[in-house]
Amino acid sequence: MTLVDSDVISRVEIELKKIMDPEFVLTGHETILYEYDGSVERARPDVVVVPSSTQEVMSIMQIAARYSVPVVARGAGTSLSGGAIPLQRGIVLSTTRMNKIIDVDLRNRRAVVQPGVINLDVSAEVNPQGFQYTPDPSSQKASTIGGNVATNAGGPHTLAYGVTTNHVLGLEFVTGDGRLVKIGGISRDVPGYDLVGLMVGSEGTLGVVTAITVNLMRIPESVRTMLAVFDSVDRATQTVSRIIAEGIIPAAMELMDQGCTRAVSSWMPEVNLPTDAGAVLILEVEGVEAGLDEDAERIVQICNDSEANEVRLANSDLERGELWAARKGAFGAIGVLSPNYYVQDGVVPRTRLAEVQRRVNEIGRGRGLQIVNVFHAGDGNIHPIILFDSNEQGALDNVMEAGEEILDVCIEAGGTLTGEHGLGMEKNKQLPRLLSRSDIDAMLAIKDIFSPNGLLNPQKVFPPGMSCRLF
Repeated sequence: MTLVDSDVISRVEIELKKIMDPEFVLTGHETILYEYDGSVERARPDVVVVPSSTQEVMSIMQIAARYSVPVVARGAGTSLSGGAIPLQRGIVLSTTRMNKIIDVDLRNRRAVVQPGVINLDVSAEVNPQGFQYTPDPSSQKASTIGGNVATNAGGPHTLAYGVTTNHVLGLEFVTGDGRLVKIGGISRDVPGYDLVGLMVGSEGTLGVVTAITVNLMRIPESVRTMLAVFDSVDRATQTVSRIIAEGIIPAAMELMDQGCTRAVSSWMPEVNLPTDAGAVLILEVEGVEAGLDEDAERIVQICNDSEANEVRLANSDLERGELWAARKGAFGAIGVLSPNYYVQDGVVPRTRLAEVQRRVNEIGRGRGLQIVNVFHAGDGNIHPIILFDSNEQGALDNVMEAGEEILDVCIEAGGTLTGEHGLGMEKNKQLPRLLSRSDIDAMLAIKDIFSPNGLLNPQKVFPPGMSCRLF
């Protein structure tokens, strides 16, 4: 790891304070809050800047390029793959002050927002007019749109509506050498290369996003939400495949195993989740009122045919809200089970979920680790949560190695390394197990164009050393 000389950092600090309010150029002990995100790693930056405008971001990047100082863009710090960790120290560029909804155009169903806008705040702005921003990661009360763009975040409703890239029409961003670039923004079908698709999911390695044009959708006319209870994860995951095979595409199919359900039940007893069940599925269908009951009834029948112990229908908005609060609060509830936990994120073919989950649990038992599971069953995006105590000698290494084994299982099953959390610094070294050298070289050639100095979020996405093509 190459660190920037302290004299250089001092000069950078002086220049940064000339181009923006010195109050928002942080050094020393003030940077401690920026040395971690939602992952298990830490590294403290030399300087933290909190710009309020695109022009300030451009100036920051120009200064960083002039002094060859790495820059890590940071939203709310909810990354679960170490995406916001400044491995080479340098500058952390926080977008939290760039939190304005710039424009809402309901006639054309789009809005322009700054990267620091909280995900849920977009829907809150347009809900009264009957619209919503559909991507809904579990962290939507805290995570920012900029961070969602960086990792191509998903969520419970990914099955029906897709991930972040399916809802971003345009971007404004600043390159590694301080140039401003605007792409897309009017419609999905724009001439030339799909640069918006390239930027979404690039994890801050190609540019610092300063504005996002998002697609807005009508709030569905009606919704039916159900809770199906099963003896085992196997039966629950097999039911998911059967529902899809019947030609039904629910808006969401979310699974929690017994360990997760017990944690949530302890934290939110009012939801009355069954703590003796092997797994529960939250299923949701939505759309026009006509025909929706028939879809819900077919799902209930499939669940019963798959030997569900019980299928409940939420009879009110309150009951529906409680079910989703339980699901989206799962990660927080896990905190009652262990001092620390490590969340993994992989994707497997839906038909192999049961097999993969068995192997995940075998990995846990083999390493003496408790693993609880919550995942987007509809699109095969699993989130094993590995419990541990960081005070125990070697515990973190054991957990990280277990995470790598789990991802190897995903690859062997025909899946991939991430569904929404990104590769960051925790899964990047496994990329060569999934992609060929020529595949990675092609990506690095693109990265060189947008960040010719290699200063944007270094040592992320690609394994250390590969960023310099040193295979």
